[in-house]
Amino acid sequence: MTMLTTAARVIALVALLASTPGFADDHLKVSIGQMDTWVNQAAVIGQRAGIFAKHGITLENFATQGSGETLQAVVSNAAQIGIGVGTLGAMRAYARGAPIRIIGASFTGVGDLYWYVRADSPIKTLADANESNTIAFSSNGSSVHNVVLAFAHELGTKAKPVQTGGLPATLTQVMSGQVDIGWATPPFGLKEADEGKIRIIASGDDVPSLGNQTVRVEIANLAVCQNQDLLTRFMRAYRESLAFIADPRAIKTYADSIGATEKLVSAAIEKFHLQRGKQLDRVSDVEALMAEGVKLKFLDKPLTKEQLTELITILPPS
Repeated sequence: MTMLTTAARVIALVALLASTPGFADDHLKVSIGQMDTWVNQAAVIGQRAGIFAKHGITLENFATQGSGETLQAVVSNAAQIGIGVGTLGAMRAYARGAPIRIIGASFTGVGDLYWYVRADSPIKTLADANESNTIAFSSNGSSVHNVVLAFAHELGTKAKPVQTGGLPATLTQVMSGQVDIGWATPPFGLKEADEGKIRIIASGDDVPSLGNQTVRVEIANLAVCQNQDLLTRFMRAYRESLAFIADPRAIKTYADSIGATEKLVSAAIEKFHLQRGKQLDRVSDVEALMAEGVKLKFLDKPLTKEQLTELITILPPS
C-alpha cells in the first residue's frame, strides 16, 4: 500500500464521517423570554455545562423581552426552540396556523411572578390602585399579561395594564416614576426589596384560578419536531439540564452570572417554590386554561381534543 493510497483512504473516511448524521453537532437557536431568570436557565446552564454537547447538540441561546417575542422567533424559524412561552399565546398561534408544537411544560402555577412598587409609593395593595395608576406586564400573550388581566377580572384591580418589556427595563420605569406597579420573577428584584428600594405588594398566587394551570410552555418549530432523532436528543439533554440547575454548582454559576449571592438564589427557589413549578411532563388544567383564554379574548374558542393532541407532543423520558 502506497502513502498516496493511505492518504486517499483517510480523506475518504473523514468525508464519510462528516456526512454521517451525528458526526457534527446539530445547531439549534433557542429564544428565551427573560433569559436571566432562574426558571429559564436549563438551556443556558446545560449548554455551559456541556450537557447538550454530550448529546451532539450545540445551542445558540438568545434573550427576548418576553413571551410574545419568543413565540414569534419560533414561528418565523429565527429560533427552533422557545423557552417560557405563555401557554395561551402558543395555543392562539397554533390555532391560527403557526408551525409550532408544545414539547414540554415550562412552569405550572404563577407563584413565581410578583408585583412591586417603589418604596415611597402610597400603593400598599392592588386594591389601592385606581384608574390613574399603571401596572406592568412583559408582552402581549405572556403569562405575566394573563395574570394582570386576571387581577382586573377576578380581583377588580383598576390600574391600567402597560407593556414594559423585560425585568431591568421594568425596574427602571418603576424607579423613574413612569410606571406605578412593576412586575418581576425571583431572584430579580429581591436585593432591591431587601435594601428597602421597592415593596412587593402582590403575587400570582393572589389569583387562585391560575394556581394549577401550566401558564408557560417550551415550544419548538414544527421542523424540529419532524426530526425525531434531534428532538429526542434535545429532550434528553433538556431533562438532564433541568435536574442539574438545582445543583449547588449550577446555582453558583447562575448566581455569579447575575451578580447575586448563592444564598439569595437558593432562598428564592425555596420561597417561591420554583423547582416544584418546573415540572416538564404535563400541561395541567388545560380546559380551565382555555376557558380563561376565551374569557380574556386570547382565544376565539377552545381547541378541540384533536388539536390539543397534535399541539402538545411531549416525549416521555427515555
